[in-house]
Amino acid sequence: MIYFNNFRKEYSYIKKEIDSSIAKVLRSGTFILGKMVESFEESFANYLGVKYCIGVGNGLDALKISLMALGIGKGDEVITTSLSAVATALPIKEVGAVPIFIDIDEFYHIDTKKIENKITKKARAIIPVHLYGQSVDLESIIKISKKYNLYVIEDAAQAHGADFKGKKVGTFGELGCFSFYPT
Repeated sequence: MIYFNNFRKEYSYIKKEIDSSIAKVLRSGTFILGKMVESFEESFANYLGVKYCIGVGNGLDALKISLMALGIGKGDEVITTSLSAVATALPIKEVGAVPIFIDIDEFYHIDTKKIENKITKKARAIIPVHLYGQSVDLESIIKISKKYNLYVIEDAAQAHGADFKGKKVGTFGELGCFSFYPT
């Protein structure tokens, strides 16, 4: 059998720590939120060098909540890459906004040279997607966002630990969204 994801080897290295943590959660009787999530939020915020981190169910939820928090909804446009999981576009549609897809560059990230041609008066945000552990060109994204008064919501679901000019991805925009789905 060829597995899509096979984490047996990685698991074998940290089995005791993982099993102990799972047992601790089971003994606590708190399977949703609770002290373990609070501890994780604090640790991840410290790791990223940010003040806040809020755990939610998944990356799609994180993006949807981010869009809602910024007041993005019906009739608004959100610029994003054409190469991403469906979980990047779905929350845009779920809040009533329209995804505006931008083709990719040679590194498989949103081609920042093509963004400005797609910006209309309805555009409210850019969702750049950091892929394969690599950062998008955040310098250009931030420059464009300031020029056109657009929010930046970073989709960093596949780039934990990646940095751009010494700063962790997911910390440049108004909001950064991560996921721990094993892709």
